[in-house]
Amino acid sequence: MVHAVELASTLLSPLGDRWKHTIGVAHRAENLAATVPAADRETLVAAAWLHDIGYAVVDTGFHPVDGARHLDTLHWPPHLTTLVAHHSGARFTAQALGLGHLMDPYPHEDTPLSDALTYADQTTDPRGTQVSLSARLTEMLSRHGPTSANAKAHHLRAPYLHATASRVESRL
Repeated sequence: MVHAVELASTLLSPLGDRWKHTIGVAHRAENLAATVPAADRETLVAAAWLHDIGYAVVDTGFHPVDGARHLDTLHWPPHLTTLVAHHSGARFTAQALGLGHLMDPYPHEDTPLSDALTYADQTTDPRGTQVSLSARLTEMLSRHGPTSANAKAHHLRAPYLHATASRVESRL
């Protein structure tokens, strides 16, 4: 996990609030570690540190895929790169952008591990502060705007995120 913190710091610390958000998500993931099997706890926290590195290594312009692809080039474990690619319902936004095919190398999973990563991300605001899922979704839609891919995918993504939150909260 030390390498995940180092890589995230190198790539994201120049990005201000993105770095603050990442630190908050990683701390949130540490607090949620009990909701995943013991063997997955280190992966959860490493994925939390790395989930947004795609903002710093832009290739396609879709940060979940850009981050996963970058991790692939660095030979990170495929399971971790898949978590980065799919964090927070990214597949719904990818479809709205016409980029669903870019998710093909990364098989989606619904597991306690993917749930915990999504919950950590979606309950941490851009400044790294813990918030409710509803507050985060409202903030995200406001920040990205009504014509954004996030807004276009919201009718699919929000129910998924609420179901994820329910599963994580029941495990706490």
